[in-house]
Amino acid sequence: MGKQTKKNKKKELLEKREIAMVEGILEGSPDGIGVVVLRLDCGCRKMAAISEEGEPASKVIMYRDGANSICDKCKDDQGAFMRVTEQFIHWKEPKPSIEDQDRISMKVMGTTGRTTSH
Repeated sequence: MGKQTKKNKKKELLEKREIAMVEGILEGSPDGIGVVVLRLDCGCRKMAAISEEGEPASKVIMYRDGANSICDKCKDDQGAFMRVTEQFIHWKEPKPSIEDQDRISMKVMGTTGRTTSH
């Protein structure tokens, strides 16, 4: 049981770090209404703020929790899309309407916001 608790705490810590990164990106992107998050199979993350029009509102940020740098795979392929394990948009409060979330998600990721937004 102790191992499971440690594993859960580690997962929670990683999510907190991810949330802090998302908040930092939004803070530095006045036109940003959300952040696209791509989680890669190697543990690295790619993130970028998006505008109301579904256009980039920041540079793409790549990072790896607890590391000084992204992994060698990501250095080689810049976080290739085929290695994405999960993608979603973290919307800034107040969130856009469901219709706007869907429109922006379709433009950015080819999916609707209802199934991918957090």
